[in-house]
Parts: sequence; structure tokens; C-alpha cells
Amino acid sequence: MAPERPARHAELYSLQNGSDVRGVALEGVEGEDVRLNPARAAAIGAAFARWLQKRAPTANDAETRVALGRDSRLSGESLASAAAAGARSAGAMPTDVGLATTPAMFMSTITEGYEFDGGVMLTASHLPFNRNGMKFFTSRGGLGSADIAEVLDIAAQLVDDDELPQESEHSLAPHEDFLPAYAASLRKRIIDGVGAGERPLEGMAIVVDAGNGAGGFFAGSVLEPLGADVSASQFLEPDGTFPNHIPNPEDAEAMESCAAAVLRAGADLGVVFDTDVDRSGLVLPDGQQVNRNRLIAALSAAVLRDSPGATIVTDSVTSAGLADFIKARGGVHCRYKRGYKNVINKGVELNEAGVDCPLMIETSGHGAMRENYYLDDGAYLAVCLIIEAARAKRAGGEGLASLLDGLKEPAEAKEARLKIMLDDFGPYGDDIIARFIEFCNGSAAPSSWTSEEVNNEGWRVRVDEGDGKQGWALLRKSLHDPLLVCNVESDTEGGLEPILEALRGFLSQFDKLDISKL
Repeated sequence: MAPERPARHAELYSLQNGSDVRGVALEGVEGEDVRLNPARAAAIGAAFARWLQKRAPTANDAETRVALGRDSRLSGESLASAAAAGARSAGAMPTDVGLATTPAMFMSTITEGYEFDGGVMLTASHLPFNRNGMKFFTSRGGLGSADIAEVLDIAAQLVDDDELPQESEHSLAPHEDFLPAYAASLRKRIIDGVGAGERPLEGMAIVVDAGNGAGGFFAGSVLEPLGADVSASQFLEPDGTFPNHIPNPEDAEAMESCAAAVLRAGADLGVVFDTDVDRSGLVLPDGQQVNRNRLIAALSAAVLRDSPGATIVTDSVTSAGLADFIKARGGVHCRYKRGYKNVINKGVELNEAGVDCPLMIETSGHGAMRENYYLDDGAYLAVCLIIEAARAKRAGGEGLASLLDGLKEPAEAKEARLKIMLDDFGPYGDDIIARFIEFCNGSAAPSSWTSEEVNNEGWRVRVDEGDGKQGWALLRKSLHDPLLVCNVESDTEGGLEPILEALRGFLSQFDKLDISKL
């Protein structure tokens, strides 16, 4: 059993969010106190350096080199300065790489000529402007949740031992650009993939919407040098206030904004990135949005063409139509759990067991490919589909739309996040799920419901809607929050309500569960 953590460090430990660190980093939002401040960033930076030294000891700790990058958030520079000072105080040699992406920070640990021992990315993905966070990498990949817990334990000890620099000692580390090297690797992937010389995107118009995050480089440093017209791109300038829309390919406003720009420009394609570019979504020439199930389908179609019979790992909330699509394309669908780390780790596990699994992707847009170090890289996934579009254009084909042929989409869909009104919410949620399983497998459930044969998270049922149509419902616990999440889809107009009514009837018996959003 792990030793009990001291209460005086409760706020430090509260920063852990699964496999990264996140917290409020700026004042200005009522009721949200700053918890990720420079002092804690310094402690965590020092702790990560100590963690690296412990795992890869060198004759001289100063040989431990740590790269620090950040997205466009307003608090990024001050937190990066603090983390650098912390790493320095632990005997490591920090390097500031400035504006960066999360995937680039992993690549900084394996790219020839750089090969940092560790990389730190200051980001909070698509969360509001006042948040920030830290993601950590070595050449073996991103740190897991157990690693983060250990780093925070080291940080707490450093605070107790008063071994950290004062805020007056915080300063950015010596600067070295890395984003150009990362952009060059993406350009090479497109050149090799299209196979049409040094300007394979000549004649293509592509709209990049970076949402004022870190992804603006993709237009000017990746696509334009290859011949693409990126003149209709928007919100490329880094601005941590995010004045135009949330940088998030799951966000309707972000996708609609890019779709409008594509239609105005008559472009061949649009690309939407989240703040730190580990997720992406695309827009087709007719404005059709390719994210969530469509993004998974498009990538699956491309992968299965080259790797027939391969397994595609997804999270648990993918549509029934996607499962049918993957099967029809000759693939095997492994519907696993929410959480991109869970999805990617399952893909790694399958490959190590001898199962051909080239793609693992969550509906959020976090997706990784075996050929790319199992790295969830939104720019790399966009590159893969840009290659498909460029090949199709040169061949006079239909473009990316053909990759989606046969994807059946639901007529109605809903996600409801139901709050558990208890501090110790875990056991209560577990009990509800256990009783839901009994309900679904007993005589009280609607006769049209059938439990899925495989459930890796929560419990999912198929709903026979007649005439060959099918809905489904999934009840699961949130990964981190005091919530039960209910996902429901129906193939028929008006088909959602009967499923929701049955769920309300079952869940109404639990007085500590707020079902008002159902």
C-alpha cells in the first residue's frame, strides 16, 4: 500500500489529471483559485529532472537535458521559466524550445541532433484560457499516471526540504528552436507519401484553422513549402485569449467556422487543430465535417486498404455504424475504453501479442499509429489524410469522401453527464453500474434490449428498432469526475426518447444521482 500523502500538499497532488498535470494558472474567473503557480511549476520541473536522473543516471547530472515547450496560453512563459529554474536546481540542463506542440515535445527526445532526455509541454489542451498544465515525455513515450504520481511525490519532498529556487531566480532556459525540425519531418512524410516530387500539394487549396493555438506553423511551415495554397487559413496567430473560437476539433463552432472558410475559398480541404495539436479534424470541399466517428472511419478505410484484416482500437462510445463500417472494410473493431492512453496502450498490447493493430483512436480525435511511435499526433493524422486527398486529386478521383462510403450514421444521438452528489462517488457509481448490468440482463429491461457481448467499460446494450434499424445505450463512469455518463444513439427519428425513458425509469431509484440532464 502506498504511504499516505501529507495533507499540506493536497493542492499539489490535486494537479494530477491522469497522465498529466492540470490546474487553474491565472486569476480572473470567479470561484477558480490559482493552483498551478510558478512555485509549483518549479517544484514539478525539479522533480521531473530528479525522476529522469533516477531512471537514467549519468556520470554528471548536468548531462540530463530537458526540453520545455509551450502552447499559446498566457501563463505559459512564466510557468516554463519556473519549470526551467526547477530543473536547473536539480542539476539538469533545461532548454527552452518556445512555441511547440505536444507531439513535437516527444519527437524532441528521439530526433537526431536533439535527443533530449526528457520533454515537458506546458498546455491544457482545449480548456479555458485560465488553465494550464504539464505533459511529460521520454524517448519511451509519455509518462503514465503512476509516473506522474511519483513525480509529484518527489516534488512534495523537495518543497519540504526547501531545495527549490526562489521566484526571483526563475528565468527562461537558453533557447533552441525545435518546431522547424518537426515540421521538416511532416513535410518529408507528405513528399514520400504522395510520390510526386518536392511540391506534391501544388494545385491544392487547404484551409488551416489553428484557433490561435500552437498549430499555425502547419500552414506556413508544412503545407505552403509543398505547393499548397494556404491563403484562406485563419486564426494562425498564437493568442492565449482564444478570441475566435475554442481550439477543439470536437467543438461545433470550431468545425463550422473552418467549414465556412473552406466553402468561401472553394478549398480542397480544411484542417482544425486543438491548442497543442495532438488532435485534429478535417473538412471536405462541400463543408462536410470529418471528426469523431467520421475521422475514425476515414483513417480506418485508408489503413485497412493497406493492411487488410487489421484490428482498429477505439474508445467505448463509437457508433454502431462505425463497427459495421470497419467490418465491411475487412477489419476487426476492438471497442475498448474512454481515455486516449487506454486506447493507445491497448493497441500496443495487441501488437506485442502478435495482433496486427496499426491504428488506435478515440472519438475525441486523439489517435495514434503504430508507424509513428504510437504517438497521438493530430498533425500526423492530418498529414495521412492530406496524402490521401493529394493522391486522389492527381488521379482524378473523388477525394476523401470516398473513404467514408458506406458509413451509416445515427439519426439521433445524445450524451448526458449525470452528477453523483457524493464526495466518495466511486463506490456509488460502481453500484449503479452493477445494478444496471443486472437490469439489462433481467426481465425488467425492455424486450428490445440486448447486452453487447463485449463490454470493457460500463455496460452497453443494443436496441432493436425494427426494420433492420438499431440503437444503443452505454452507461459508464467518468474517468476522473463524479459523474456517470450516458451515451445513446438511434437509427430512427424519434427513437432516442424511448431509450432515454427506459434509462430514466431505471436511474430514478438512485437519490444521489442527478438525472435532470437525461
